[in-house]
Amino acid sequence: MRKLLAVILFFVSVQVLASDEEITLFDGAGKPVAYIAEELTIYLWSGKPVAYLHPDSGKLHVYGFNGKHLGWFVKGIVRDHEGNAVGAVEEAFRSSVEYEPYKSYKQYKPYQSYREYAPYQPYLSTSWSEMPLRLFLMQGASN
Repeated sequence: MRKLLAVILFFVSVQVLASDEEITLFDGAGKPVAYIAEELTIYLWSGKPVAYLHPDSGKLHVYGFNGKHLGWFVKGIVRDHEGNAVGAVEEAFRSSVEYEPYKSYKQYKPYQSYREYAPYQPYLSTSWSEMPLRLFLMQGASN
């Protein structure tokens, strides 16, 4: 029953993310840094597309356009390869987050490079990564 519930929640989250709604990603300090837009693309606030979400095996993987596996998107939290939180949606924060300023225009998306194999997902920690969300996502930029 628990596995069935997890599968249902996964597909519901994919459908929500695939809609026209944009979902803001905040760093550990609650500052808006990036957002998820159409086709599960992750843009920096400057409008630069740097990564995308790829559903596979019941998980949402975060891949850079350069094909690099960056981490996972689990229950509204972006996780790195150590299981630490790098960014999150507003609902994942216990405290308030900063006001979202206007976004820059979206730049054209580059082609997606061949995806590298995803490592095993580690145990999820309650800690924040030392790497800022912006730098984490920039690892996936194609240029």
